[in-house]
Amino acid sequence: MPARNRRPAAIACRSPRLERQPHQSWTHSVGTPVACGANTLDRPRERLAALGPSALTDAEVLAIVLGTGCAGIPVLEIARRLLTEARGVVGLARLSPSELSRLDGVGPAKAARLAGAFELGIRAQRPTNRGEPLTDSRQVFSRYGAMVSARPTECFWVLALDAKNRPLVVREVARGGRTSCQVDPAEVFRILLAQSASGAILLHNHPSGDPAPSPDDLALTERLARAGQLLQIRVLDHLVVGHGRYTSLRDAGLWPTPPAKSDT
Repeated sequence: MPARNRRPAAIACRSPRLERQPHQSWTHSVGTPVACGANTLDRPRERLAALGPSALTDAEVLAIVLGTGCAGIPVLEIARRLLTEARGVVGLARLSPSELSRLDGVGPAKAARLAGAFELGIRAQRPTNRGEPLTDSRQVFSRYGAMVSARPTECFWVLALDAKNRPLVVREVARGGRTSCQVDPAEVFRILLAQSASGAILLHNHPSGDPAPSPDDLALTERLARAGQLLQIRVLDHLVVGHGRYTSLRDAGLWPTPPAKSDT
């Protein structure tokens, strides 16, 4: 009996089962993988490596310092929001670490990074030409103004000078709040005596940006000038530093009048 034509076995037409792959993010941020073929120069770190730090925007530099985003928000977006909220880099730099940590997307760890970065920036502005004598308040402000004005709270410095008015050392003596700073004259002269200083210049900042001296500033200056006379250390000037400007108490005619000598 002739064999029946057998139907060929059916060939499976189903596609092989593939494991579902997670969606790849196309958002460019520091520390976030970028899909193959994307322009890596869209990322701050790669732009810095290729073009140098000066080519970066404020938000990109801030994103590099922050490191990572949070809760699905790219770090570059967080950086932009912070700059908007603080009204720029200067406003952000004036915030204390506790204030920084309360900003959305920051927290204690990122606040510490930011505060450390801003502090390094301040220290990098310390002058290195210490051998040149200081002759007027403009020179003092040119060398130390940026360092003094960058502080978010009121701080007080003393600049020790040798007999030729050459800087020996600058030291922060006291740190206060937004509107005041308690200065101990004994600490000021402890620093000056330790340096065998012949002269001194006083500096402090007004976080408000207004360098107009207060009555307390004038009273403190008088106390320190008279103490300097007793210790034979010349207190030459007191600069109150604001945002990009300053007031020299000596130039402004506000320097305390030395007490009249007694005839007896």
